[in-house]
Amino acid sequence: MTTTAQPPANAVAQDAHWSATLERLRNRQRPTASLRICDDQTAKQALNDAQAEQRRIHRLYDADTSAEAKKAIRNADTAVTKAQAGVDEASIILSFRALERTALDALKRAHPPTEEQAEDGFEINADTLGPALVAAANTDGMTEEQAREFLDTWSDAEAGALFSTAWNVQLESRLDLGKG
Repeated sequence: MTTTAQPPANAVAQDAHWSATLERLRNRQRPTASLRICDDQTAKQALNDAQAEQRRIHRLYDADTSAEAKKAIRNADTAVTKAQAGVDEASIILSFRALERTALDALKRAHPPTEEQAEDGFEINADTLGPALVAAANTDGMTEEQAREFLDTWSDAEAGALFSTAWNVQLESRLDLGKG
């Protein structure tokens, strides 16, 4: 009489667990990042003022549970919410998503450093990679030509923020190595 050995119950349970874990791993979304652009200085100042007043009110009434304190806190919180809505309405939000690793590696290979850059230790040519990366990572439909235009014409700080947002989302890690 032949009997077929059944795997131990814990192995079956672990396999089911691994299957569920594997499914979750395969369905992960790549990291995303946003760049907020707000040229409305009045709206930004209104938000800064409302936040400063909110902090002052919270410090003043931190331990006070009176109706007056609760009303002041509620009013300050409402003012911040309203001011934030003003900034949100005046803002342009650009969204970026991390590329698949193979796509990023191919993009970096397509933009090797110049001889001078290589001598300085650079692995890529940021001047040519910048527009390509910004366009590839942008989820709003920005073209490489548009990215090049913005990188070439915006202030140094703003162009740097545009490139940095597209680059940094590539480096974002959502892993927690824990302590074992």
